Amino acid sequence: MTGSFATFVALALAALGLVERTAQAQTAQQPWPQKTVRLILPLPPGSGSDISGRLLAEKLTERWGQPVVLENRQGADGIPAVQSFLAARDNHTFLLSFAGVITMNPLLHAGLPYDPRSDLVPIVPLIDNFLGLMASNTLKVSAMAEFVAAARAQPGKLNWAATPGLPYYVLLALQKVAGIRMVEVPYRDFAPAYQDLTTGRLHIIGTGLPTLIPHHRAGTAKLLLLNNHERSPQVPDVPTAAEVGFPELTFDSVVGIFGWRDMPASIKARVAGDVTAIASENGFRERLVNIGAIPRTGTAAEYAATIEKQRAQIAAIHQANGLKPAQ
Repeated sequence: MTGSFATFVALALAALGLVERTAQAQTAQQPWPQKTVRLILPLPPGSGSDISGRLLAEKLTERWGQPVVLENRQGADGIPAVQSFLAARDNHTFLLSFAGVITMNPLLHAGLPYDPRSDLVPIVPLIDNFLGLMASNTLKVSAMAEFVAAARAQPGKLNWAATPGLPYYVLLALQKVAGIRMVEVPYRDFAPAYQDLTTGRLHIIGTGLPTLIPHHRAGTAKLLLLNNHERSPQVPDVPTAAEVGFPELTFDSVVGIFGWRDMPASIKARVAGDVTAIASENGFRERLVNIGAIPRTGTAAEYAATIEKQRAQIAAIHQANGLKPAQ
């Protein structure tokens, strides 16, 4: 290679590098978002988190001037949703999820196809869902203490059921902290559990508040407590777990937004700021309360700390009950 040709090549490469850096700088300066934003949700249409996500998408569309769409990828404890989110690997796709994809899945599934610690980056919380425990009227109990007394008097005689996730762990924890022993009744479809509760074939169930409220208001079953830090505006007469002497049954049923590990900090900050602003609006809060949730605000660090707290709680219950991951 002659000296002049080598000089020419060096200059050409330098120019190419300058063009590349200029293009990257111009891209970084472009307003975000530049196209449709996707929120991938590991829950079915019609769930409380789904409705909350759609309300949020509507508000974000107004703010960002680009469509924000919610995509449902339900089933398998959120694993397909996480895989879909990670496969996109762009700055316009986010995961809107319950914390269980980080806190529970490593305990439930051997060989997860993602790393919960590094692949999912908490950006901002959105809502807290209300969870509760409801007892059958056939037990004739009016408070949690009375239910525990009835269960202690009949070890192994009372039946329980819960929807997957936090409600399931709540019922496991209750038996340990209260020193009672009950029999689990599993349901592939949870709808029949409510009928079994009212007829006395089931004695206590744990699940989300929206499906419990009709029975509570009709008096067909007794809502004993909520597993949240505060009472629900929908049923202000129902105490929290801490108020009835079971603080160990208090859980943060938080749903929020996750990004991927290399997502630019500026985009994460934009999303966090706008979601927090929306969650702070009175009208948004009222709409959430109507579906059995309340808005949750906080920094990314606070959100991560909440998830870590839940992870530690779940791990302790898992270990205390000798549970093993599915193969």
